[in-house]
Amino acid sequence: MKLHTLKPAEGSTKKQKRLGRGEASGKGGTSTKGNKGGQSRAGYQRKNAHEGGQMPIQRRIPKRGFTNNNKIQFKVFNLGQIDQLQEKYSFAEFSVENLYINGLIGKTDKVKVLGTGELKSKLSFKVNAISGKAKEAIEAVGGSVEIVK
Repeated sequence: MKLHTLKPAEGSTKKQKRLGRGEASGKGGTSTKGNKGGQSRAGYQRKNAHEGGQMPIQRRIPKRGFTNNNKIQFKVFNLGQIDQLQEKYSFAEFSVENLYINGLIGKTDKVKVLGTGELKSKLSFKVNAISGKAKEAIEAVGGSVEIVK
């Protein structure tokens, strides 16, 4: 074996045509990019989801459903959670302001109390909404309920 007889393994190398390197390359002039238009020029960027004049998929597919702009989203607290929160944060009353001060809700959040679980401590509630079962359970323990708008 001599240096001038060495060859790479069959199929391991591939000759790649260097585009845009003058007329002698065999691909001169337009460098296989065709004539004129954005795609033939440097800095071309295709718009996302552009389908070349065909009706785009987001317009072909029908709209479904409905979003109610007037829907009120509540942060929900069950009666079973309230005793634990009262121990942890030592609430004098369960109000929207106290929950916000302790970082349990956001500034514009609305609070609703639901009746799942048991309430052991007597508390006064100042919330945006309350279920009937929760109101009965609170008043049975001796607490009071006030709806705040």
